[in-house]
Amino acid sequence: MNIGVIFAGGVGTRMRTKDKPKQFLEICNKPIIIYTLEHFEKNPNIDAIVIACVKDWIPYLEELIYKFRIEKVKKIVQGGKTGQQSIYNGICAAKEVAGDEKSIVLIHDGVRPLINSDLLTKNIECVKQYGSSITAGIVKETIVVIDDAGKIKEVPSRANSRVAKAPQCFWLDEILGIHNKAVSENRFDFIDSCTMAQHYGKQLYMIDGPYENIKVTTPDDFYTMRAILQVKEDQQLYGLD
Repeated sequence: MNIGVIFAGGVGTRMRTKDKPKQFLEICNKPIIIYTLEHFEKNPNIDAIVIACVKDWIPYLEELIYKFRIEKVKKIVQGGKTGQQSIYNGICAAKEVAGDEKSIVLIHDGVRPLINSDLLTKNIECVKQYGSSITAGIVKETIVVIDDAGKIKEVPSRANSRVAKAPQCFWLDEILGIHNKAVSENRFDFIDSCTMAQHYGKQLYMIDGPYENIKVTTPDDFYTMRAILQVKEDQQLYGLD
């Protein structure tokens, strides 16, 4: 079984929204999280979806799922205080859905909607072959490593540099075990599952994803997403390349 684990537990403080969390902001009359869920819904390799959501917004999310006919959602659980805790809640829910069936989880931000179906399929195949798959972003500018004083310590090769994005994909039982280990050590400061898995010695593999695979975190990201969607719509309407 292949399960999408979507975490949408944040309230969007950096977006500076007043009325609703960032994942529920609308672009072209559709909430951001629905754009994300539709990629998982339409991919034939995805068997189920679980979502970790802000507690007070779960009823609204349920309404959206019904309205937009997202039928693969099997569980919605409460998000945690941090991204790590929201992901953990989602993985635990995925385990309830999978039972004893050997399964792959594709852990993804609810506010990272500019992916595609082919990316999901490639991630699944990479996990089957290598045991993990971290979606990467190709680096287009020079990356430098600095010390606390701002002195440049290293300029890594751009050809061998990547930005870790999402989905981040693993065998369910393995990543659940890693999360359980972190919880047992009272570690709740990992920024993502990639960082956590690497910390506990997991060998990770990457695949390149689309450059526009941004996380909608700030107003600038929101406007960028809206512009990209407008371009895609124009391409469909006018047959543009």
